Amino acid sequence: MSLRPPGPGTPLPMGPTPTGRQRVEAPPHTQASCRHRRSRHSGPGRHGHHPAERQRRPGEPQPDTLSVGAAGKLANTLTSSLKSDTAGSYYDAKAKKLVVNVVNKGVVDKVREAGAEAKVVTHTLAELSKARQTLKEKATIPGTSWSVDPRSNKVVVTADSSVKGTRMATLNKVADALGDKVEVKRSAGKFSTFIAGGDAIWGDGGRCSLGFNVVKGGEPYFLTAGHCTEAISSWSDSQGGGEIGTNAGSEFPGNDYGLVKYTKDTDHPSAVDLYNGSTQAIAKAGDATVGQKVTRSGSTTQVHDGEVTGLNATVNYQEGSVEG
Repeated sequence: MSLRPPGPGTPLPMGPTPTGRQRVEAPPHTQASCRHRRSRHSGPGRHGHHPAERQRRPGEPQPDTLSVGAAGKLANTLTSSLKSDTAGSYYDAKAKKLVVNVVNKGVVDKVREAGAEAKVVTHTLAELSKARQTLKEKATIPGTSWSVDPRSNKVVVTADSSVKGTRMATLNKVADALGDKVEVKRSAGKFSTFIAGGDAIWGDGGRCSLGFNVVKGGEPYFLTAGHCTEAISSWSDSQGGGEIGTNAGSEFPGNDYGLVKYTKDTDHPSAVDLYNGSTQAIAKAGDATVGQKVTRSGSTTQVHDGEVTGLNATVNYQEGSVEG
């Protein structure tokens, strides 16, 4: 059997830059609808005003029209140059522009001259990172997740339907102490380590999904979920079929990846099944950008698209936490 690599939630590149960094389209394996626990006023900005895009004076440069790939490169350049004066960025897909959060009004012109939109915000990345660390220390509760949302300049915390009673009270208490740096949302679904969808691979007592075919040291391997390879060491392309690969590396929790080395001559194209009789080639990996449109493919739900809303998320499962 020819194995193609559409793991569950596998992102497909939209435009010139495929993405590799962990992304958050919506809380993983939950229903997408959420309700806000409360709205917090964001308060005055770092320089005594509300976060906003300052109105341009006549003659000031307009933001460049950018592809998502070009926006990602520009974001990296500006972050390296301006360092702590920036507080994240995102791609405005409708306007095709990069928006860069800044906490120092003195660098607004530099951002604009580089071709991006500058948005003055309240919280530094260091402050938001400290809030994430506080959540990790005081609110690592199964059924919760969090990531920095550059659009709101906050850490967005999602609690699934399993978080109730004293655990929800604890989460609310920690979030309240962090003030307007944190926003709490509820999700109707539950976080789970998904083990179905994509081109199926089978092991003793379980079914998982092939993510991507890769090459290491000139030899063929494939990537799958670490929560699968922690429990299963030998894999087949059909239930009860012959072995096609054995584990070469695995990590879960903390990370969630497994590396499997092919042990027989099996087709392993660098492509993802689009479930319409065609495949999409995967040529390279890259960093995701908030605001980027992405598409994922899997055998259970087939092809769906969405938008990157955050990066480097923390998700707390019953089995342990995974950090991007």
